[in-house]
Amino acid sequence: MPKEAAEKKPRRKRKSAEPEPRGLTARQVGAGAPPAEVMRLMEAIEADGGAVIGPYREPLGALWQVIAALPIERVAPTPYQRDLSKPHVERLAGAIEKLGRFVDPIIVVRTEDGQYWTPNGNHRLAALKSMGARSVVALVVPEQEVAHRILILNTEKAHNVRERALEAVRLAQALAELDDRPEREYATELEEPALVTLGLCYLANGRFSGGAYHPVLRRTEKFGGTRLSSALAARQQRATRLLELDAVVATAVAALKERGLESPYLKAFVLARINPLRFKRGATADPDDVIAEMLSAAKKFDPGKIRADQVARTGGASDIDQ
Repeated sequence: MPKEAAEKKPRRKRKSAEPEPRGLTARQVGAGAPPAEVMRLMEAIEADGGAVIGPYREPLGALWQVIAALPIERVAPTPYQRDLSKPHVERLAGAIEKLGRFVDPIIVVRTEDGQYWTPNGNHRLAALKSMGARSVVALVVPEQEVAHRILILNTEKAHNVRERALEAVRLAQALAELDDRPEREYATELEEPALVTLGLCYLANGRFSGGAYHPVLRRTEKFGGTRLSSALAARQQRATRLLELDAVVATAVAALKERGLESPYLKAFVLARINPLRFKRGATADPDDVIAEMLSAAKKFDPGKIRADQVARTGGASDIDQ
């Protein structure tokens, strides 16, 4: 071994700079008188049959919030989040029962009709309801629009493509009615444009294999400058073409199976054959043009020319969402 290499010492990692102190001190969080709008919220909670435990300012941005106990029948999930997972609800209920107490308050926003929407506590709420609970402790956020942004922080349950897509499209539809701003201004809330398009596909066909088409859309789609409602209309047209493509691909897969070819990757194999971006690393393209090319190629796909060894070499993600 060369002397230089033997004497070379490992580099020391640089220590990251400590962040500057910010926000409130512990004593400041509970100090001060709530503003008028928070006082009105507290009065509304009491009128709704709830009980205010106390107001406080959250420590980072010093914004006012309220801890309260709410009648459980007045609390419901926001209409644009993912569907419930029954096994997850059962696991949560079992954990709460075993512990003998509920220690994780949900976040809610009050609607004008005296209901409370939770953007991130759907599974905990369902677990409590399954156990017969009459009330739930919640952190009530005064600003209703915060519910949309809280979904970004939601780590209650891991997402797969289907859940992420349905959550994204439902949120997009709600935002378009609430505040129809340019689509790109909601990039953070919606996560990625491909999920909105896939979500529209799932709304039309709950068994759609979105995971198979996600890589293509992720490479080609972008958030645009048109209003969210217009962008959703354009994505609806794209989703319709994508569903048409999926139907043709499904026919090709069925034909391969009829020839005795069996593999969990048959759809991935067909899509790889018709994908115009397959060998173009880093290339960008218009998503509608790519879908049109894939549809044309899918209609010309000849299962009779496919050999078993070609399918056997196929790897990667299957056509089933993970």
